[in-house]
Amino acid sequence: MKTTTLDELMDKTYGAVGTPIRDKFEQELKMELLREEIKKLRKEKNLTQEQLGKMIGVQRAHISKLENNAKNITIGTLMKVLNALNAQINFTINRREQLA
Repeated sequence: MKTTTLDELMDKTYGAVGTPIRDKFEQELKMELLREEIKKLRKEKNLTQEQLGKMIGVQRAHISKLENNAKNITIGTLMKVLNALNAQINFTINRREQLA
């Protein structure tokens, strides 16, 4: 019986690393992980969505959208949420070599 590695499965399903479909999938996965971490941190602090929203000056619905569909979250809102939760995020910028 042949086994398949996760990398092979990802390549077969979403294409090779660097292809548009794979990049989109990986971006959506990262956003999902971010949403889950924000929700987890909020709950660890025993805060409701409404309480967190008041801390950063937005409605509860905004926090709900952030936790459930953060596609359009701004960096400013993200930073306010993380500051309110006493957390930080680290960004890494990797340069892609330009094609000649």
